[in-house]
Amino acid sequence: MKRIVVKVGSNVLTREDGKLDVTRLSAIVDQVAWLKRNDYEVILVSSGAMACGRGELKPECKLDTVGRRQLFSAIGQVKLIGYYHNLFQEYGLRIGQVLTMKESFSTRGEYLNQRACMTVMLKNDVIPIVNENDTVSITELMFTDNDELSGLLASMMDADTLIILSNVDGIFDGDPKVPTTRVIPFVNCDSDLSEYIQDTKSGFGRGGMITKAGIARKVAEEGIKVIIANGTTDNILIDLARRPQETIHTEFRPNSTPTSRVKKWIAHSESFAKGVVHINQKAEEALKGPKAVSLLLVGVTAIEGEFEENDIINVVGNDNKLIAVGRSSYASSKAKQHIGAHDMKPLIHYDYLYME
Repeated sequence: MKRIVVKVGSNVLTREDGKLDVTRLSAIVDQVAWLKRNDYEVILVSSGAMACGRGELKPECKLDTVGRRQLFSAIGQVKLIGYYHNLFQEYGLRIGQVLTMKESFSTRGEYLNQRACMTVMLKNDVIPIVNENDTVSITELMFTDNDELSGLLASMMDADTLIILSNVDGIFDGDPKVPTTRVIPFVNCDSDLSEYIQDTKSGFGRGGMITKAGIARKVAEEGIKVIIANGTTDNILIDLARRPQETIHTEFRPNSTPTSRVKKWIAHSESFAKGVVHINQKAEEALKGPKAVSLLLVGVTAIEGEFEENDIINVVGNDNKLIAVGRSSYASSKAKQHIGAHDMKPLIHYDYLYME
């Protein structure tokens, strides 16, 4: 049985007036039900709570951006999951709601707890419907958007494929408004797409194509196929499953060497880092070399921040650019005492080091 994560973006589920497009939501449910009947395990990452909430209430007082998001999300999430429950029930399918936050992925324990929750749901033939808990998330600790969340989930759940549904057909090889422009069908996970992607955000979402492509590359590097396709196209999920070569989309080809589960967690943990480690040129060259090596304290020049053993830390080179993320074998107090020391256990063992 193939396991897929399907992310449905705000621009797929939201009408021009900012309210939920129930017809589109119903079409997505129909397609997920078809996938279930054809031996796919599906985890659905769904936006739409804000769109549901907007039509339910007019605030009595002026609210700031955070307050508006919290209010509409709190109201709208109940309505959104109600729609999903009723629509999936018509097919005899059960759903479960999972609301999560970026902080919930920051420690290995919480990460594994979430994995265990969704694993038991799938084993009992329950479709997890996942969204960020906007009622308690604050701006600095929010996901970029549900693209980032879906990438984390695909990695955490060892999915075969991540499908990101937006309101565009994929990544174009030029200006989409020019008739000769075409969608790029295949992308290698190490390809540079910067010349093809504009730094613009979608109408109702928090992210744009740069976010999608960045998440797609990282997930593909971990050995998971990633597809970016148009969720407003009729039967797009069914067509991607039945006749992918005839269906317009961009596919990020997966790395042939899958990443270990621990490294998958670390790969998405850059924003959870409790400290920053600066290394010299020799250590940087060793880390970037052909062999997997650990980061030794002898190559460290400075350490910023306070962290404990097993916390995530970022590694930067001479130009202050991030080159790696890893799990520290030391608390910061001890690591700082031994900067530059020889014959010490690694600061980050290569089993817990992910190169950016």
